[in-house]
Amino acid sequence: MADERKRILTGIRPTGALHLGHYAGALENWIKLQEEYECFFLIADYQVSDYADDIDTVRAAVYEIALDWLAVGLDPERSHFVIESLIPEHAELTLWLSWYIGLGRLQRNPTLKAEMAELEKNRSESVPVAFFTYPIMQVANILMPKAHLVPVGEDQLPHIEMTREVARKFNRLFGEVFPEPEALVGRVPRLVGLDGNAKMSKSLNNAIYLKDDADTVTKKVMSMYTDPTRLRATDPGHVEGNPVFMYHDAFNPDTAEVDDLKERYVKGAVGDVEVKQKLAAALNTMLDPIRERRAEYASRPDAVREALAKGTEHTRKVAAETMTEVRSALKLNYLE
Repeated sequence: MADERKRILTGIRPTGALHLGHYAGALENWIKLQEEYECFFLIADYQVSDYADDIDTVRAAVYEIALDWLAVGLDPERSHFVIESLIPEHAELTLWLSWYIGLGRLQRNPTLKAEMAELEKNRSESVPVAFFTYPIMQVANILMPKAHLVPVGEDQLPHIEMTREVARKFNRLFGEVFPEPEALVGRVPRLVGLDGNAKMSKSLNNAIYLKDDADTVTKKVMSMYTDPTRLRATDPGHVEGNPVFMYHDAFNPDTAEVDDLKERYVKGAVGDVEVKQKLAAALNTMLDPIRERRAEYASRPDAVREALAKGTEHTRKVAAETMTEVRSALKLNYLE
């Protein structure tokens, strides 16, 4: 029986294991959405040109991401785990769509501009073409399964708007093929790193990973950046903009405890040590069942690979159907 649910496409680049930023900004939302939507969870390995000299990391991360997905409760029986490069139709659709996306449109994409500027700072040579064009592939990823909804981080909203523009243009020129997807931002649009700068990321070494053991989590929390104006525990402190309290708000379900800590902090009646200890306890309580499931799946690597194979095989069939429509709309059936 065909799945009549509306569809979701969302994904992650395979550059390492997943962290709390992924969980709060995406994964906890995906877990709920898979109850209502047919979900395509994509491991976007075409889009890691910045790791071109480190393919071993990419290979390992594909498995690590699938392991993390299973650990948090994503269900391969209800959703599809997809490896992007094993579906060559993604590359084909990217090329056809690139005919209808102007260079100026790419150059105006604020997310791409910021990412390219950051990448150029850390490279001795120019940014590869694949990095410049990856937003077109993101459009193709979303349109391939005809997704209705795309859960994203706040910084990815420009990509969704471009996808909507491309869908409208294609439909206007060649007939109705693609729905215009809507964006859905997670509960925590952007989680700052442990150092209080930018967002949590592997490259900045400011992340707590879902697979970190309890001692590692505690050590990382105890080293977190807090209020630089507060020299002693008796000094009044600032809650707003304080990473430790941002994490309490995001992950500590005991709102009464959080409210009490905030009240005492602004009065200078509680030290950073106690605030951090209670945050570490809350995080470890949340992560304990995730770590337990992760260890169980790690002992069964064939089950992880099977989830990837099954989801990719199903999505390849969906992609073939979409590309049949696209080729027909573009009148590419030269030999018929």
